[in-house]
Amino acid sequence: MSDPVGAQLLSRIGTADEVVTLRSLRDRIHEHMEGLLSEQPVEQFYTNLNEAHDALIKRAIALAEANLARMGNSPPVPYAYLLFGSGGREEQTLSSDQDSGIVYADPDDESGREAAAQYFSHLAQAIVEMLQQLGYPPCDGNVISTNPEWCLSLTDWKNKLNEWFEEPDWERVRYLLIVADSRSIYGEGGLLQKLKDHFYSDMLDNPVIVRHMLNNTMRHKMLIGVFGQLLRERYGEDAGSLDVKYGAYIPMVNAIRMMSIQSGLRETSTLARIHSLQLKGKLSAEEASSYAKAFRLFMRLRLLATERNVDGMYTNNGKLSRRKLTKVLIEELKHGLRTGKKLQRRVFKQTKVRV
Repeated sequence: MSDPVGAQLLSRIGTADEVVTLRSLRDRIHEHMEGLLSEQPVEQFYTNLNEAHDALIKRAIALAEANLARMGNSPPVPYAYLLFGSGGREEQTLSSDQDSGIVYADPDDESGREAAAQYFSHLAQAIVEMLQQLGYPPCDGNVISTNPEWCLSLTDWKNKLNEWFEEPDWERVRYLLIVADSRSIYGEGGLLQKLKDHFYSDMLDNPVIVRHMLNNTMRHKMLIGVFGQLLRERYGEDAGSLDVKYGAYIPMVNAIRMMSIQSGLRETSTLARIHSLQLKGKLSAEEASSYAKAFRLFMRLRLLATERNVDGMYTNNGKLSRRKLTKVLIEELKHGLRTGKKLQRRVFKQTKVRV
């Protein structure tokens, strides 16, 4: 972390040996980063913030593993703890839920497979519970390491991908896109590399997969109308607000990810993907600059969305209050949304050629 206070807090996270200490440090990091919102460039802010999230999650994993070791249970084979979603893309906001999984090396025999499955089930449970105590709620969609479907050996993971490839309905393709954003945060990162090698081997040879990927990519639209008006929330307590997460940020994440997958790129962060698409000649320098500028705006606005602390969990509804939508910001946002809409049209036309 670039500032002295943040660096000191990170150092303390790395040596914390109790959950209550980690929770106190999480709260202090949250408060500290909130104070830097208006001071740091958005990209630097996200870099520092996600470094802090990573440190907290890594320490929680290490403590959970150590607790099991004290009871005589150590990892029977190497493993990697994976982050998906915004964690995989290193785009977490001040509040973030748990999108996670585990991939572990193949045991030698059947008894080893049973022992490994049991150990990593216990480890996942310990990690998820500890992260909940730190204020990270579990994923609403059950994409989490405690779900046996997301805690598998390398071979079982490959078989799972094969199932999704062979019968690619909308939900299974959604899972494939989730895997595309995966990042190893702890353990043997080479296991994820092997999984990604399998992932990228023949995925786009199936036009059904491509069609479902396109449908998923285009599901969320930019919240700007045909006459250039913002499409705000119309009812309820959020009436007048703008759903920045699903009406700006997610549509752009999806579009850039689709372009990256089609180009065989393995970066997970959206800005890194835009840069690589430019280097590969898939985007001009002007296009890359325009898309990156719009995405940085959406990242900044996500940080201004309504934050809540519910039963000790940090949450964010992804919606920007009408009170924060100043005249200047509205004009900036409209320009960014038009840029995002242009990108969506481009991805749609390019991908339809493959289907």
